[in-house]
Amino acid sequence: MLGRILLGLLFLGGALQKTGDPGPAMLLLAERGLPESLVWPATAFNLVTGLALVVGWRVRVVALLLAAYCAATSIFHLKPEDPWQMTIFVKNWAIAGGLLALYAHGGGRFALDARARPGR
Repeated sequence: MLGRILLGLLFLGGALQKTGDPGPAMLLLAERGLPESLVWPATAFNLVTGLALVVGWRVRVVALLLAAYCAATSIFHLKPEDPWQMTIFVKNWAIAGGLLALYAHGGGRFALDARARPGR
């Protein structure tokens, strides 16, 4: 439960950061030739999936989607000349690994999903 919540809070924090100061994310998008406005669907995705993990709703599906999101967005941080961006690149893959473990094991007995299934 704690791991699931901490992962969820990470994505909620990302949504807050993008809402409060979208400039850095917009710059990363622009550097890859993508529209800066993509920051807003990404923010919404972070918010919805972060909340889903915190409450334990559809944990396996959400964890798999977020693992793919982390893998895909890691490309924005693949800047070998910038140690800070490379740290974020590696962290994205580590987070994806944690999400895949969550996918494999589910949200646990204190997840909303567990309450929806009698006998668990």
